[in-house]
Amino acid sequence: MIPLVERVFHASRLVKDDAKLGEFPTTKEAYGSLMRIALPSVMEMVLISLIGSADSIMVGSLGPEALAAVGLTDQPRMLLMSVFFALNIGVTAIVARRKGQGDRADANRTLRNALVILTGVGIIMGIIGCSFARQFMVLAGAMPDTVDLATSYFSIVAAAVPINALTMCISAAQRGTGNTRITLMVNLTANIVNIILNYVLIYGKFGFPRLGVAGAAIATDIGFVVGAILALYSIAPHRKRDSFLVVHPRDDWRLNRQTVRALAKIGGNSMLEQVALRVGFMMYAVIVARLGTLEFAAHQACLKFLNLTFTFGDGIGVAGTALVGQMLGQKRPDLAQMYGKISQRLAMCVSLTLLGFLIGFRRPLVSLFSDDPAVLAMAANVMIVCALIQPFQTTSVVISGCLRGAGDTKYVALVMYMCVMGIRPLLSFAAVYLLHAGLIGAWLSTLVDMAVRMTLVYRRFASGKWFAIKV
Repeated sequence: MIPLVERVFHASRLVKDDAKLGEFPTTKEAYGSLMRIALPSVMEMVLISLIGSADSIMVGSLGPEALAAVGLTDQPRMLLMSVFFALNIGVTAIVARRKGQGDRADANRTLRNALVILTGVGIIMGIIGCSFARQFMVLAGAMPDTVDLATSYFSIVAAAVPINALTMCISAAQRGTGNTRITLMVNLTANIVNIILNYVLIYGKFGFPRLGVAGAAIATDIGFVVGAILALYSIAPHRKRDSFLVVHPRDDWRLNRQTVRALAKIGGNSMLEQVALRVGFMMYAVIVARLGTLEFAAHQACLKFLNLTFTFGDGIGVAGTALVGQMLGQKRPDLAQMYGKISQRLAMCVSLTLLGFLIGFRRPLVSLFSDDPAVLAMAANVMIVCALIQPFQTTSVVISGCLRGAGDTKYVALVMYMCVMGIRPLLSFAAVYLLHAGLIGAWLSTLVDMAVRMTLVYRRFASGKWFAIKV
């Protein structure tokens, strides 16, 4: 048993001897380096997801229509934000590579250029979201009993898109340096403010009016403002000079052609990925939404747990992205491969734990979101599928993060196109409308999507074709 464990987890066993290019860290050192980045990132994302779930629990207490209405805004809002997600993938990958190279000036130039671009795009996206809120909700599958609530929530949240984009950009750059403690404090504080104000504004506490769903949206916007202030403080020039990322108003904020080209190279491919994700997820959400309000409420309850468990893989993936990029910057693809494989091992251990937890506690978990018997019965069954998704989801998320850290965003985008825009919606349509398998059928299509996605990105990582990508 011990030799098997050593072969699977020992750092020096994860790379062939003839592929090693220099001194190798001990297993303790290697796992320690990963965990120093991964732990704050996992904590950040899990806690934020838990707070988001608390948000849904509060809204869910207003009834299934309110829970479904807020859930309907998720994919349209993510579609608006897709350009920011894409550019930030480029920011993280480039800053990580520059960190490995010790090129602080170019890392900060990358951050400044990204902030300028995102500010302009953020204003445009905010205007589009506010102007066409109702059309977005109809496109997302809103029914007559949810469309007004969903439109109100979406239009309020869309107004703060430029502010949220700024925070996301700075956080992406900090993750590239491996400084996930700062992003933990920024985003956790912002979300705590959000949840406190949810309680005040949704229910009308302490003399404030009872605003319901609109109150949840206003609380979210205020949380975004707090996050932006803290993020800006983290890169302010008055901070310690040993901070890798520091910007000043007197710096050169003009767009640099070479920097923009590097961002466009990685961010452009990532944009294709994000569009595929958002369009595919929206098609999938429309198919589920048309099953009915109760079915969509059950779907939303289970989706919260799928998103929560996703954050474990995403947090580990951040560490993989940062370390793979930094090691390639140091011209050590062997260490990049080692850290990628360590990330995968950790992801599989976490996912198997989550699988058992979700199956064992599925009924009390879904009861947090609704007390409607029909919703609970459907959600409890779907949670079994949600649990089975875990190993595939967590592993694919982590490996995709490692490939992005290497700049291999084109391949990841192609995989997302095939799986999220092809396999998932097509299988969901067949399961719901041809086989009449209902909500369970739609979720089984997600399981197939994740299994194919994991297989493809794993094969790509194992091939080593990402070693030579220039960033």
